[in-house]
Amino acid sequence: MLALDCVVIGGGVIGLAVARELALSGRDVVLLEAEAITGSVTSSRNSEVIHAGLYYPSGSLKAQLCVEGKRRLYDYCRERHISHRQCGKLVVASSQAEVTYLETLLKQAHANGVDDCMLIDRSELQRLEPEIAGFAALLSPSTGIIDSHRLMQAYVTDIEASGGTVVVGSPVRGGSLMDNAVRLSVGGRDPVEIEAKLVVNAAGLDAWTVSESVQGLDPATIPGRYYARGCYFSLAARSPASRLIYPVPEPGGLGVHLTLDLGGQARFGPDVEWIDEVGYDVDPHRADRFYGAIRRYWPGLPDHALQPAYAGVRPKIVGPLQGGGGDFMIQGPQATGHPAYVALYGIESPGLTASMAIARRVAELVSQ
Repeated sequence: MLALDCVVIGGGVIGLAVARELALSGRDVVLLEAEAITGSVTSSRNSEVIHAGLYYPSGSLKAQLCVEGKRRLYDYCRERHISHRQCGKLVVASSQAEVTYLETLLKQAHANGVDDCMLIDRSELQRLEPEIAGFAALLSPSTGIIDSHRLMQAYVTDIEASGGTVVVGSPVRGGSLMDNAVRLSVGGRDPVEIEAKLVVNAAGLDAWTVSESVQGLDPATIPGRYYARGCYFSLAARSPASRLIYPVPEPGGLGVHLTLDLGGQARFGPDVEWIDEVGYDVDPHRADRFYGAIRRYWPGLPDHALQPAYAGVRPKIVGPLQGGGGDFMIQGPQATGHPAYVALYGIESPGLTASMAIARRVAELVSQ
């Protein structure tokens, strides 16, 4: 039996951020990642957007941690020279009825502490982005894009510089709650039994499976599990815009939007498809729906310009029958019912933006 101080399960951007925060606070941290490399699942299948914090209900964890995380993330990127760009974003109303939504969204943004947003009319939209059509738009100057892989590499560097260890190829097979510790059975090339004074389950899509495998954990603490797959298509032409372009949101997501990578290449997505099993195939025929959605704000999209790119899956605690929204769920020891077990569920967008703030929240919960 290997005795450890702190184990973080999951080497995506959230697990890495949590391990980093705990290591910086003085904990002796070991991070366990099931895959052969860190950040290869949900964290590598997203839009790489630094979100401003516009959409989320005031007081929700998503609202609080996105706004806090955005500030910390921009500072960290500048400090560590991580490639990013504060390019801004436009949420476009494609009908007069949607203008009312933008007015509501502006109030929500201000309530969340996002004070730099403004409504612009059709003429200003045309001046800023001549190829984008709409009745009006909400301009979010603090939205940006980031090299998420470089960010995760920086988190790993900080973990190791603080004495922590990142171990890949180490899936957690099960565990049990002891009086003041958690025992874990870890597979991989060299299977091992671990007893840790603190375990943080940040396993993303597998967070539910990990918790279900921990004997002694009250099943009532584990929320519902839902998967929403989103497909992306790349553009075989130059981008029509220099900013990110978003439509009015749809249930479960923010609509098929135009995002940019740091090289200026445009991609569109994600759409929303509720699924029972995780899978990443992109059906080329889904492009048919994309063309119609994109042409609402970019009428000039040429035929046959979209190519299948990749798909990601969002872990959610709220399903389509409940509207598909939902908040982050960060359970400290009080919520899990055990002093050595912490669990995170439903950490989807804006999880990348909020990663450092989520990590700080976890650190606060375990220090109480």
